[in-house]
Amino acid sequence: MPSHKRNDSDSSKTLPSARDRAYSWIASAILSGDVAEGQFLDEVTLAREVGTSRTPVREALHRLQAEKYVDLVPRRGAQVRVMTSRELREIYQARFVVESDAIAKICRRRKGPPAGMAQLLDDMEEAGRQEQWRSFAQMDQRLHLNLVRHQGNSVLAEMYESLGPRHTRLAVRTLVEATERLKLIEEEHRELLAALEDHDSERAIEVLHRHLREIPEIVEAFTG
Repeated sequence: MPSHKRNDSDSSKTLPSARDRAYSWIASAILSGDVAEGQFLDEVTLAREVGTSRTPVREALHRLQAEKYVDLVPRRGAQVRVMTSRELREIYQARFVVESDAIAKICRRRKGPPAGMAQLLDDMEEAGRQEQWRSFAQMDQRLHLNLVRHQGNSVLAEMYESLGPRHTRLAVRTLVEATERLKLIEEEHRELLAALEDHDSERAIEVLHRHLREIPEIVEAFTG
């Protein structure tokens, strides 16, 4: 008689761990604004919401602390980080330094845009039409990370990737606070693609500078 025993090693590849489920649930709640900035998170409540024990929740919170989503406060627990206008400016400044350097090298070597950039822009625009802000923001982060990786410096790419969670959170906040900017963001992405295809570093960096400029209504949405 043939055996119908389930291959647990195969199923484990498709089912997220309790820690991953907790991480995804908490990160989604923060990105969507369901959990407010400055709010303290209760492990017992989170465990009940996620449907797991407190240990995976605690592990997820440590990961979220490393990614700058929460601060772990002694004797008080995890608090959702309050992003400030100063942090916003500093993130944009850091991104411009790294991305403009990548663009200059990519164009000088005539490498063209990263593979799949055009398709990724199509997918982002579809997410924008559906107002799927988290998906749009995550793809936006991937697009810019791919640009940095394309220059071939793995250390710079790792440094840039560490900004990913804050990049995504800022992008979601931007789209929520100033949804009317979506069309302009998409146009700038297309301009950047065209400049890379033409190996025109000056034009590409000028587009990037506009893309990462301060937007008063966004800056005003942050404190400090």
